[in-house]
Amino acid sequence: MTATVATVSWFPFIQYWPFYIGFILFVLAVLALDLGIFHKDAHVVTFKESAIWTSVWISLALIFNLLFYKYSQWVFSMDERLLAIPGFDPSEAAKQAALEFLTGFVVEKSLAIDNIFIFAVVFSYFAIPKVYQHRVLFWGILGALVFRAIFVALGSVLMEYKAVVLFFGVLLIGTGVKMFFAGTEEQDLEKNFLVRQLKKVFRIHPKIEGQNFFFVKEGVRYVTPLFLALVFMELTDIIFAVDSVPAIFALTKEPLIVFTSNIFAILGLRSMYFMLAGVMDRFIYIKYGLAAVLVFVGAKMVYLNELFGGKFPITWSLAIIAFFIGSSILVSFLVDRKTQGQTKS
Repeated sequence: MTATVATVSWFPFIQYWPFYIGFILFVLAVLALDLGIFHKDAHVVTFKESAIWTSVWISLALIFNLLFYKYSQWVFSMDERLLAIPGFDPSEAAKQAALEFLTGFVVEKSLAIDNIFIFAVVFSYFAIPKVYQHRVLFWGILGALVFRAIFVALGSVLMEYKAVVLFFGVLLIGTGVKMFFAGTEEQDLEKNFLVRQLKKVFRIHPKIEGQNFFFVKEGVRYVTPLFLALVFMELTDIIFAVDSVPAIFALTKEPLIVFTSNIFAILGLRSMYFMLAGVMDRFIYIKYGLAAVLVFVGAKMVYLNELFGGKFPITWSLAIIAFFIGSSILVSFLVDRKTQGQTKS
């Protein structure tokens, strides 16, 4: 059977493992710089500071994508394995890889808005002061990076099986439909299963003790509300990853692209939370945009990719996803502006 561009991996792990290691070292260096220098001392993160950092993280992702495009073009032009495939064009393949990264980044960044709502609920429930929220989010996102790497590794194996692809496609469609019809009532964490189990497992100190996750009293070690908030965020992120990682695998079959786009989207999650924390209640229609994205990527896995010969056009995917998210934000803004105008009058 003759190999085709669609069936051959462009970035096999056995060949590109140094790239993975270099990327992970880069991420760790950036995180160390973030916590060790820029956020060494606990403080309340302002809107201006969070907006600047959000721009920095997005800019880093876009710069990486440009460099990734140039790198892909270079390595593809020397890869005899790929050049032997009829119709393979290094420049077009590099462009495709860069577009897949960008689309994956946009999808993960959009789906991360759900995480932001959870952050707000968790901080409110555990009464975490704003001055310590950045610390909780930093370690929470560091843990999320580890779990996402595990999910991507598992996904790269499982997604080779058609039945698994169909299962996750149906799961994404079902999640999107459920989100579309879900109510807007506030979540009560007191009744949440995970919170109840955490309180059974850990010896809890009821008060905040500075930025410490643990507190020793009379020789007994307790966990503080900061630690409970951190664990809850890690567990919920694992649940969210069941949707987000397969969603990106619906856009690209390359684990390297899934991994890097996922990590870059998560890196800017803290700053995006602090930037949007005060205006999240105004994005009342964003959930419909997110629901539409999940249904769309699920449909790609179940039907659309096969309809287009194994690969739905990535440019169309990017345009459709941008339309869903952009229109839901625009409608939310217009409705909120109209409501405020009526209130003032």
